[in-house]
Amino acid sequence: MTHTLPIPDLAATEAFGRRLGALLFPGAVVALVGQLGAGKTHLTRAIAEGLQVKNSAVVNSPTFVLIQEYAARLPIYHFDAYRLSGPREFAELGADEYFRGDGVCVVEWADKVEATLPANHLRIEIEVVSEHQRVFHLFATGAAHEEILRNLAERA
Repeated sequence: MTHTLPIPDLAATEAFGRRLGALLFPGAVVALVGQLGAGKTHLTRAIAEGLQVKNSAVVNSPTFVLIQEYAARLPIYHFDAYRLSGPREFAELGADEYFRGDGVCVVEWADKVEATLPANHLRIEIEVVSEHQRVFHLFATGAAHEEILRNLAERA
Protein backbone atom coordinates (compact mmCIF):
# COMPACT_ATOMS: atom_id res chain seq x y z
CA MET A 1 0.00 0.00 0.00
CA THR A 2 1.35 3.44 -0.88
CA HIS A 3 0.41 7.09 -0.33
CA THR A 4 2.02 10.42 -1.18
CA LEU A 5 1.62 13.33 1.21
CA PRO A 6 2.73 16.92 0.58
CA ILE A 7 4.20 18.53 3.70
CA PRO A 8 4.19 22.33 3.34
CA ASP A 9 6.23 23.28 6.44
CA LEU A 10 7.82 22.18 9.71
CA ALA A 11 4.50 22.43 11.57
CA ALA A 12 2.97 19.92 9.12
CA THR A 13 5.93 17.57 9.66
CA GLU A 14 5.41 17.79 13.40
CA ALA A 15 1.63 17.22 13.15
CA PHE A 16 2.15 14.23 10.85
CA GLY A 17 4.78 12.73 13.17
CA ARG A 18 2.57 13.13 16.24
CA ARG A 19 -0.37 11.48 14.42
CA LEU A 20 1.89 8.63 13.32
CA GLY A 21 3.31 8.16 16.81
CA ALA A 22 -0.17 7.91 18.31
CA LEU A 23 -1.00 5.07 15.88
CA LEU A 24 2.11 2.96 16.45
CA PHE A 25 1.97 -0.40 18.22
CA PRO A 26 4.45 -2.78 19.89
CA GLY A 27 6.74 -4.17 17.20
CA ALA A 28 6.07 -1.35 14.72
CA VAL A 29 9.00 -0.45 12.48
CA VAL A 30 9.29 2.92 10.73
CA ALA A 31 12.02 3.10 8.08
CA LEU A 32 13.08 6.64 7.16
CA VAL A 33 14.87 7.46 3.93
CA GLY A 34 16.07 10.88 2.79
CA GLN A 35 19.13 12.95 2.04
CA LEU A 36 21.13 14.80 4.70
CA GLY A 37 18.97 17.57 6.12
CA ALA A 38 15.71 16.08 4.84
CA GLY A 39 14.21 16.07 8.34
CA LYS A 40 14.48 12.45 9.45
CA THR A 41 15.44 13.34 13.02
CA HIS A 42 12.86 16.15 13.16
CA LEU A 43 10.20 13.65 12.12
CA THR A 44 11.48 11.12 14.67
CA ARG A 45 11.16 13.75 17.42
CA ALA A 46 7.52 14.35 16.42
CA ILE A 47 6.85 10.58 16.35
CA ALA A 48 8.26 10.40 19.89
CA GLU A 49 5.88 13.19 20.94
CA GLY A 50 3.00 11.16 19.51
CA LEU A 51 4.22 8.25 21.61
CA GLN A 52 4.13 10.57 24.65
CA VAL A 53 7.85 10.81 25.34
CA LYS A 54 8.25 13.03 28.41
CA ASN A 55 10.85 15.34 26.90
CA SER A 56 11.19 15.38 23.12
CA ALA A 57 14.35 17.49 23.42
CA VAL A 58 16.24 14.28 24.25
CA VAL A 59 15.48 12.94 20.76
CA ASN A 60 18.50 13.65 18.61
CA SER A 61 20.38 11.95 15.82
CA PRO A 62 22.10 8.81 17.09
CA THR A 63 24.69 8.99 14.28
CA PHE A 64 27.68 8.48 16.57
CA VAL A 65 26.09 6.06 19.05
CA LEU A 66 24.01 4.23 16.39
CA ILE A 67 20.99 3.70 18.67
CA GLN A 68 19.13 5.78 21.22
CA GLU A 69 16.40 4.49 23.51
CA TYR A 70 13.59 6.69 24.81
CA ALA A 71 10.92 5.91 27.41
CA ALA A 72 7.39 6.68 26.23
CA ARG A 73 3.96 4.99 25.96
CA LEU A 74 5.96 2.29 24.18
CA PRO A 75 9.77 2.12 24.30
CA ILE A 76 11.30 3.88 21.28
CA TYR A 77 14.44 2.48 19.65
CA HIS A 78 15.94 5.10 17.35
CA PHE A 79 18.59 3.76 14.96
CA ASP A 80 20.86 5.70 12.62
CA ALA A 81 22.49 3.59 9.90
CA TYR A 82 24.36 6.48 8.25
CA ARG A 83 27.83 5.47 9.47
CA LEU A 84 27.31 1.73 9.11
CA SER A 85 29.04 -0.18 6.34
CA GLY A 86 25.88 -2.10 5.49
CA PRO A 87 23.20 -4.56 6.58
CA ARG A 88 25.61 -7.00 8.22
CA GLU A 89 26.96 -4.39 10.62
CA PHE A 90 23.38 -3.32 11.43
CA ALA A 91 22.39 -6.92 12.14
CA GLU A 92 25.38 -7.25 14.47
CA LEU A 93 23.89 -4.45 16.59
CA GLY A 94 21.11 -6.87 17.47
CA ALA A 95 18.51 -4.99 15.42
CA ASP A 96 16.43 -8.12 14.93
CA GLU A 97 15.91 -8.43 18.69
CA TYR A 98 14.63 -4.86 18.80
CA PHE A 99 12.34 -5.52 15.82
CA ARG A 100 10.80 -8.48 17.65
CA GLY A 101 10.52 -6.57 20.93
CA ASP A 102 7.72 -4.66 22.60
CA GLY A 103 8.75 -1.21 21.44
CA VAL A 104 8.71 0.92 18.32
CA CYS A 105 11.77 1.00 16.05
CA VAL A 106 12.58 4.07 13.95
CA VAL A 107 15.46 3.57 11.53
CA GLU A 108 17.11 6.57 9.87
CA TRP A 109 18.99 5.86 6.62
CA ALA A 110 16.96 2.65 6.33
CA ASP A 111 17.89 2.27 2.67
CA LYS A 112 21.44 1.41 3.79
CA VAL A 113 20.20 -1.59 5.79
CA GLU A 114 17.08 -2.54 3.86
CA ALA A 115 18.02 -6.24 3.70
CA THR A 116 17.80 -6.50 7.50
CA LEU A 117 14.45 -4.76 7.95
CA PRO A 118 11.48 -6.95 8.79
CA ALA A 119 9.13 -7.71 5.91
CA ASN A 120 6.34 -5.76 7.63
CA HIS A 121 7.15 -2.10 8.17
CA LEU A 122 6.26 1.47 7.21
CA ARG A 123 8.74 3.17 4.90
CA ILE A 124 8.77 6.95 4.60
CA GLU A 125 10.84 8.44 1.81
CA ILE A 126 11.33 12.15 2.38
CA GLU A 127 11.66 14.24 -0.78
CA VAL A 128 13.04 17.74 -0.24
CA VAL A 129 11.11 20.35 -2.25
CA SER A 130 12.42 23.54 -0.60
CA GLU A 131 13.93 24.64 2.71
CA HIS A 132 10.90 23.56 4.76
CA GLN A 133 8.63 21.91 2.18
CA ARG A 134 8.71 18.13 1.77
CA VAL A 135 6.81 15.32 0.10
CA PHE A 136 6.46 12.11 2.09
CA HIS A 137 6.20 8.94 0.02
CA LEU A 138 4.71 6.29 2.29
CA PHE A 139 4.90 2.53 1.68
CA ALA A 140 3.38 -0.01 4.06
CA THR A 141 3.74 -3.78 4.15
CA GLY A 142 1.83 -6.04 6.50
CA ALA A 143 -1.73 -5.62 7.72
CA ALA A 144 -0.92 -3.59 10.86
CA HIS A 145 1.34 -1.10 9.06
CA GLU A 146 -1.16 -0.84 6.18
CA GLU A 147 -3.85 0.06 8.72
CA ILE A 148 -1.64 2.87 10.04
CA LEU A 149 -1.16 4.14 6.49
CA ARG A 150 -4.93 4.04 5.86
CA ASN A 151 -5.51 6.11 9.01
CA LEU A 152 -2.82 8.63 8.04
CA ALA A 153 -4.16 8.95 4.48
CA GLU A 154 -7.73 9.50 5.68
CA ARG A 155 -6.67 12.35 7.97
CA ALA A 156 -4.32 13.99 5.50
